[in-house]
Amino acid sequence: MKKHNRLRLLALGVPSLAIVPLAWIALHPGVAELDYKPIGSPTPLAEKAVYAVDALHGGISFEIGHLELTNVHGRFNAYSGEVIEDGEDLTKASVHFKIETKSIDTAVPARDEHLRSADYFEVEKYPTITFVSRSVKKTGTGYAVTGDLTMKGKTKSITIPFKHYGPYTMSVGDQSTRIGVVAEPIVLKRSDFGVGEITRMPDGRLGGSDEVTIRLAFEAILKKD
Repeated sequence: MKKHNRLRLLALGVPSLAIVPLAWIALHPGVAELDYKPIGSPTPLAEKAVYAVDALHGGISFEIGHLELTNVHGRFNAYSGEVIEDGEDLTKASVHFKIETKSIDTAVPARDEHLRSADYFEVEKYPTITFVSRSVKKTGTGYAVTGDLTMKGKTKSITIPFKHYGPYTMSVGDQSTRIGVVAEPIVLKRSDFGVGEITRMPDGRLGGSDEVTIRLAFEAILKKD
């Protein structure tokens, strides 16, 4: 197929994944942006506590610009982690987080398979994205955690501002004690981690933005001795 025919198909939103970069595929409306708005006021970290991330209550979503017109949305459905709190000594507080790259979900199965390929996340070789904190600092009504984000074998230092909620102990069900963590949106560059190419249309317009906005929120359950 000639190049100008491929571009015409892309302009019409035809997902010809075998011949084009994912960045040019038309926006699919099936995945809404995840907007986390907790109820209540932020709280300080507990004096000393260890929590396990609850992937059933929360989410990791992303959005990427498409053709400088709108955004494509998606999420990762499988992740785990641990939060160690120490409100009296923040040098002892930490966060460890792991995302399974194969769980990427944009509500378009063909596009998701392309994202899992070597063109993008190469999930067979790089099955996880990890974040390991190095420091936690107080910032106004919230906190900021700085640590190492590793994706496709490349590690970058990033800072994630967040607010802390709880703890809250359930009076019914499993009677678990929970906290909530809601991060402010952060922006990463795909080029820093080698995720996909930065492609342009013949007129210079970006097919898909280098910048990707990440939103993160989750509950975590107190670990019992």
